[in-house]
Amino acid sequence: MPSFPQTLKTSDDGIVLQAMTADDLPAAHGLSQEVRWPHRLADWEFLLSFGEGLVARSDGEIVGTAICWPWGDHTATVGMVIVAPHCQGRRIGQRLMLGLLDRLEGRSVLLHATAEGRGLYERLGFIATGEVRQHQGKAVQAPLIALEPGLRLRPLSRNDTERLIALDTAACGMPRDALIRHLINKADTVVLDRDGEAQGFAMMRRFGRGRAIGPVIAPDAEGAKALIAYWVNQCVGKFVRVDVDFASGMTTWLESLGLQRAGGPLAMVRGPALQRDADVRLFALASQALG
Repeated sequence: MPSFPQTLKTSDDGIVLQAMTADDLPAAHGLSQEVRWPHRLADWEFLLSFGEGLVARSDGEIVGTAICWPWGDHTATVGMVIVAPHCQGRRIGQRLMLGLLDRLEGRSVLLHATAEGRGLYERLGFIATGEVRQHQGKAVQAPLIALEPGLRLRPLSRNDTERLIALDTAACGMPRDALIRHLINKADTVVLDRDGEAQGFAMMRRFGRGRAIGPVIAPDAEGAKALIAYWVNQCVGKFVRVDVDFASGMTTWLESLGLQRAGGPLAMVRGPALQRDADVRLFALASQALG
């Protein structure tokens, strides 16, 4: 997909939409701090490295951001849609979204909507498909999760890469090869194994105030719990965040591990529904932006 032109559009009210560059990230980080989002500058750098974004400027000041991540030829995710509080009510978020969606025409587009953004996304044709529960806090020791015979947890092997990509594609309905390859190199990974073949996995990395667990992919909830519990037990007393599918039924269990609910965005899709494999499931997101 070609990149955005440097200047996409200038409106009558002086709002200019431009392609986001690495030079814009310190200001974008400051904007996320202003609206109390936890992202570090390093988190912004990570997110832009896989996608392309837009910034909205008013008199040279960045007052809005949005990033999209095309996955393959038919799917994409959208996130980091932020408008400065002093500029809200001027349809800046709508203009940023229309700029992204014009680039993503013909794709199924997934996003996770805050309560404030839901109305905008509904007007743009997004339909709610589920809920996410954000859990975070200082982790406490997780009890042992008994796996069914034949399953075990093991470290990542150098031969696991293609299998993990295939599991992620099946569970998410999107071919996120570049993301999974990057996380294999930069995050920590534990694998749910049967007879030498990965059946699921969970990744943990630095994010925001501490560490984030995700994506977590497994054939069932018990496998997902075992994967999450492994990382929680590596982080006892530390700040941990995990964003789970509400339909997984893990909210009470996560709260027992010190990870209290801190929000609940809606999963929304514009376009055809994502085609996910019924035999493997995404239990925890890589992030709300990436899905």
